[in-house]
Amino acid sequence: MTRDYKKPERRASSRGNGSSFLIGMLIGLVLGLGIALGVAWYVNRMPSPFLLHSKPSAKGEATKGDAGKNRAPAATSAETKPRFDFYKILPGQEEPATEKQFREATRSKPSEREAFYLQAGAFQNAPDADTLKARLALLGVEATIQTTTLPDKGVWHRVRAGPYTSIEELNQARETLKQNGVETTLIRVRDAGAGK
Repeated sequence: MTRDYKKPERRASSRGNGSSFLIGMLIGLVLGLGIALGVAWYVNRMPSPFLLHSKPSAKGEATKGDAGKNRAPAATSAETKPRFDFYKILPGQEEPATEKQFREATRSKPSEREAFYLQAGAFQNAPDADTLKARLALLGVEATIQTTTLPDKGVWHRVRAGPYTSIEELNQARETLKQNGVETTLIRVRDAGAGK
């Protein structure tokens, strides 16, 4: 057999193969960062469903100038007026209370049967009440649902936290709920057994 004495040709060096890997890695890194930045921009642009609308900042009020000053008294009176009337439903047994009344009741004789609750809402649909109760539980506030039948209004489900016997405990629960966007009303129930 004949033998070929010609020197074999060398193929192109494998050096180009390594540089194409690095180029691919850089392109992938740039694309990944671009996609991540795009998603972050899109998410931050949309309002969060978990946060409630906050009050306007001082910077926004400063730009309004005199027009904001003229509207301030009307805004404060609207904020102090309760939006709900669920605390007026059973007059005589339950009524809204102030902290002053709560302090006086905690100092008074234990023979008076009064209980104080924080009412977070009243709903005609039981699932809505259960949803609020679960939300309060996630915040660390134990709540109960009281179902009441009212003449000409039907069945109402009240979501209440309590009863509270100390002002510190009440204020702590109220502050926790307020920070998380849950408005409450302090309710005084004259008969402690009627509150549950």
